[in-house]
Amino acid sequence: MKRDHQHTNLIWRVMGRMNQRMASNYRRGIGPRQVVLLLTTTGRKSGLPRVTPLQYEQDGEVFYVASARGIQADWFRNVQANPQVQVQVGERYLCGVAEAVTNPQRIADFLALRLKRHPLMIGMLMRLEGLPLRYTRQDLERFAAQKAMVVIRPLPENPEL
Repeated sequence: MKRDHQHTNLIWRVMGRMNQRMASNYRRGIGPRQVVLLLTTTGRKSGLPRVTPLQYEQDGEVFYVASARGIQADWFRNVQANPQVQVQVGERYLCGVAEAVTNPQRIADFLALRLKRHPLMIGMLMRLEGLPLRYTRQDLERFAAQKAMVVIRPLPENPEL
């Protein structure tokens, strides 16, 4: 058990380094800017800005991002501690308030939207994590119970950053 935990931690540390590189490339206009945004949170321990590239969906002016690690993701825990965030989507910068969501039904709704918009990519990723090929709403809610998401609402009259 301890070995599995150490292995998982190593994977997430490597992913953290890759995220830093991806964020740097994103700012230079390199990478999947149509499906990825940069979320800047305030570190809950350090108080420093923390930038994380995340896949997103947008509905009107509202942005949705999910946490594959559920409530364990550092960026998600930062949002819980301080919901004031900054977002970069392509060349657009905005300030917003993030709502942490752990309700499986709401997350399942979000995942269903992602599957509808990106059936191949999201379907493959979710199946790799255990969602059955022919899934029901109950399967989707069970899967969603292991996840978390954030709903980001831009502040009115966003100042340019």
